Amino acid sequence: MKKVVQPLSAFTFAALLTTAGPLYAAGDHAHGHDDPGDSQHQASGMKHDGHGSAMGEMFLVKKQIDGYDVSFHVMKAKPGKEMGGSHDFMIKVEKDGKALNNIVMNTKVKHPNGQSESKKTMKMGDWLMAGYDLGHEGKHQMMILFKTADGKKHKGGVYYPGK
Repeated sequence: MKKVVQPLSAFTFAALLTTAGPLYAAGDHAHGHDDPGDSQHQASGMKHDGHGSAMGEMFLVKKQIDGYDVSFHVMKAKPGKEMGGSHDFMIKVEKDGKALNNIVMNTKVKHPNGQSESKKTMKMGDWLMAGYDLGHEGKHQMMILFKTADGKKHKGGVYYPGK
């Protein structure tokens, strides 16, 4: 009888990744954030309770962007599990309570020193994720641009770690 260890461990790892962020985000929260960028980059923000804005803490901000419910989730990557940086920038886009899985998204971070970098997202269940190094002091402008199945582009963002 052959052992099927590699595929099983890959499925287990994938299941862990898809559930870890949303489960961790479900805790007790308390914070408020402003919209980043100029009026073209701003989305109408919804006040949402979330974690404090200390650099080591995870945070979750929910906003409305062009009629879509968008969750911005940033948390420190666990040592040895970094996927592109010190922090995981995760985004979930929903319409009528259902996650959209047929979107294409790019992310951009403008660091406190004025430098910026862009990354495409990778799919993690209902979430899209990109890793960035956010361990330095100051506010990071976290931006997204996503294209829905109808071909329309939508953009918005938040500041991490917020005010």
